[in-house]
Amino acid sequence: MTTTLLRTAGELHARARTGRRAVVMTMGALHEGHATLIRAARRKAGPDGEVVVTVFVNPLQFGQGEDLDRYPRTLDADLKLAEQSGADVVFAPSVEEVYPGGAPQVRVSAGPMGERLEGAARPGHFDGMLTVVAKLLHLTRPDIALYGQKDAQQLALIRRMVRDLNFGVEIVGVPTVREEDGLALSSRNRYLSPAERRTALALSAALFAGRDRHAAQEALRARAREVPSTRARAEALSALGESRAAADAHAVATAAGGPAAIKAAARQVLDEAARLDPPLTLDYLALVDPADFTDIGDDFTGEAVLAVAARVGSTRLIDNIPLTFGTFGAAS
Repeated sequence: MTTTLLRTAGELHARARTGRRAVVMTMGALHEGHATLIRAARRKAGPDGEVVVTVFVNPLQFGQGEDLDRYPRTLDADLKLAEQSGADVVFAPSVEEVYPGGAPQVRVSAGPMGERLEGAARPGHFDGMLTVVAKLLHLTRPDIALYGQKDAQQLALIRRMVRDLNFGVEIVGVPTVREEDGLALSSRNRYLSPAERRTALALSAALFAGRDRHAAQEALRARAREVPSTRARAEALSALGESRAAADAHAVATAAGGPAAIKAAARQVLDEAARLDPPLTLDYLALVDPADFTDIGDDFTGEAVLAVAARVGSTRLIDNIPLTFGTFGAAS
């Protein structure tokens, strides 16, 4: 397969379409995480469909003092990786093509969710992200658009925008791709020195510690749920202490569990990393409902996101993992 490089929306719209078009939006500097997205898009589009990869470094997403100028631009390498991964087209428009009248006066507002966590750390970032996603959806006209779950808040906001503003496109989230040592793949990883990279492993290690604590809590809740359902059975088992054991398990799960304990387990790893050389500087650690990115309560059930952001040297990194509450021991 030969991947075609296109620079204008007119060129893209002139292509004949038969099957479904799947789009993967990137800012370039493609790596295996992007390749995974492209391969997933290929499967979604099917043999008769078309996969379009956008490469556009969006100036609206970079705040004052952020790394717009030094953000890596590697179009030749990106085109090669996209071709190897199954893309039909790389759409790499200029800033003038995307914003023909200059910086847009009318923009998409991310609303309250866009002011939390990443939005609080990077004011205006999500407004810029949603504005360019909306424009690229219009310019590429896909049936399906795929985004990585590593940027969990971004994915949640795109899903909300598509739902709230009636975009006729299916949004698909693709699981985070990690190095063998656990570090989430990111274009910014290339900025890390070897020592900084060792410190950066604390992000995923903290998430995994929180995940392990969550699994232990769910197991305790499963044990508590085994309390006999009938009085006769409860009395028959009481001599063996099983009812008391179940009650104790419930007490432990309630008193020592919950979101606070999960975050405490993760925070311990991050606190240790803050004493390393070079140190990790934490921006936030949160356990949130992916519907609105507010903190979950002790009685929460369903899917949640444990998210972290931190700086190592001059590089800011984010990571997250999903956790499922209320499944009494099921895998998260």
